[in-house]
Amino acid sequence: MNFLAHLHLADISNTSLAGNIAGDFCRGNIADHPKHLQQGIWLHRKIDTLTDQDESVVALKQQFPAPLRRVAPILIDLAFDHMLARYWDEYHHQSLAQFSQRCYQQLTTTAQLPETLNTLAVKMQQGDWLGSYADTDGFHQAVNGVSKRLSKPELFRGATKALSKLDVDIEIAFRTFYPQLMAYSRLWTRQTPEQYL
Repeated sequence: MNFLAHLHLADISNTSLAGNIAGDFCRGNIADHPKHLQQGIWLHRKIDTLTDQDESVVALKQQFPAPLRRVAPILIDLAFDHMLARYWDEYHHQSLAQFSQRCYQQLTTTAQLPETLNTLAVKMQQGDWLGSYADTDGFHQAVNGVSKRLSKPELFRGATKALSKLDVDIEIAFRTFYPQLMAYSRLWTRQTPEQYL
């Protein structure tokens, strides 16, 4: 899952929006990070583990052309955000624009976020990254943006073409898996270790 899905799952499970996003930027022992972020980081890691192990996601990775399989997990995360944004009204009571603004506000005002996330949060808000996932051009811009932030952008060559070709397969995998992930997120919140509450 990428930014939008993690924020959505945080919201429906009543956990910290900023903490769930911080999970991408916090390494090592959760106890080493600020207390108000710990539960979100914990949930983020649980979500990532389940996503990596899900049969429909594993099968989808194999449908990517061989040269793209190394970055297929990243592409699927981005594609699932695109699907969530595309069908947003089916998954949340607020409009995507309203939800995005609430997320940006929390990300830019939460204390003790990792410095990299502080910098990124400003860019997210300025470019309305969450809202832009809804259309294909915005989605492809996100893919290109991620490729430029990595050390080997050439690994993404042909990614947008492959994603377009796999659009139906991605939607099937998303619609199969994401409702389960929503349910798991709510369950996991009730099972959060006491030290992270």
